[in-house]
Amino acid sequence: MTRMPSRVFAALLASDTGTLTSAELGERLRISPAAVSGAVRYLSQVHMVSREREPGSRRERYRVHSDQWYEALTSRNAIIKRWEDALREGVTSLGADTPAGRRLAETLAFFEFIERDVAEMMERWRAYRDEKYR
Repeated sequence: MTRMPSRVFAALLASDTGTLTSAELGERLRISPAAVSGAVRYLSQVHMVSREREPGSRRERYRVHSDQWYEALTSRNAIIKRWEDALREGVTSLGADTPAGRRLAETLAFFEFIERDVAEMMERWRAYRDEKYR
């Protein structure tokens, strides 16, 4: 993650409520509204923060959720699936016995391995979290 989204994310994570407005972020971090906007746009796209409207106001608040790490990793699963599909097609197109096909097959095996382990780890995390925090 680049510097500005990292700073904005850290500010939200360190706030008592887990929510801040654009103005509050700009003030705390001493950055421009444009910098806040760009950082929040990136963080929203990768599902690390969400936008909420203040009731009766046009002002938006940005929120980091307590389970945001879980959500961020879960959303990455769809991306990994697309990579796996593309790698499978590549192996088929190039041939599994060619040097390039073998490289793609090994990359595919890596992502399948990671995906399996992350899924198992997420199950363990849910059980641990439920026991510790609920």
